[in-house]
Amino acid sequence: MTPLLLLLGLAIGAVLGLTGAGGSIFAVPLLMWGLHWSLPQATPVALLAVSASALIGTLAAWDVSYIRYRAALLMAGCGWFTAPLGIQLAHSLPVSLLNLLFAVVLTIVALRMLRQAIRKPEEANVVRATVAGDGEPAAGPCCRLDPLTGRIQWTWRCAVTIASGGGATGFLAGLIGVGGGFVIVPLLRATTELSMHSAVATSLMVIALTSAGTVASAILMQGIELPWGIALPFIAGTVAGMLGGRQLAPRIAGVRLQQLFALLMLIVAVGMAFHALSG
Repeated sequence: MTPLLLLLGLAIGAVLGLTGAGGSIFAVPLLMWGLHWSLPQATPVALLAVSASALIGTLAAWDVSYIRYRAALLMAGCGWFTAPLGIQLAHSLPVSLLNLLFAVVLTIVALRMLRQAIRKPEEANVVRATVAGDGEPAAGPCCRLDPLTGRIQWTWRCAVTIASGGGATGFLAGLIGVGGGFVIVPLLRATTELSMHSAVATSLMVIALTSAGTVASAILMQGIELPWGIALPFIAGTVAGMLGGRQLAPRIAGVRLQQLFALLMLIVAVGMAFHALSG
């Protein structure tokens, strides 16, 4: 069992390191198929692995001033409040419906990756494992940056928008176990003037905090018992794969690779949808 868990973790970590794709997007289906788990069983283990790998990316971006800490803490704090709602709903819905919802989310993420790789190939190379370089800022109608300090100029409208994104991230983490980077990065890019690199770095901190908080909520409030004998080898493999992917990413990560993994996501989504509808 342990070698299989390490291999599954290595595969997830490598995907994270090479493409920046959401770890739980691949971790949940792999755990379901590799260990014959249901989605609710796979969710907490996948989120722990996501939290650990996102923490690595956060630390990598720590010294280069890309992370907007106030925005990250606001989003994570709101996510902690909404995650229990997602967890409760997940335990009240049929597993087949949860699988179908996950397939829909997986399809959305895959199509976004394909669109990004085609329309903005320069941003397809900005992966979570290697946040470096200067991205072009996107003009945001909601949250402006101070031209002198580079910090977000907070207004009520800006705070509510950022907080709403955090709440959505926490709810989805509790419901189907996704880290939420596919929500956070587009939100920050659309509503702020942050560069792509800064948005990705900030999302890493949010994901690390929200994923850990969601698992803690599931354990403390829902009484879920985490299978540590399974979780720890899987997390160790994910971290190792992430570190290896970070080393390889500057050499081979790019548009074609992102398109390949997006197509893989679509295949997984179709498989999960078929299983949910036929079951």
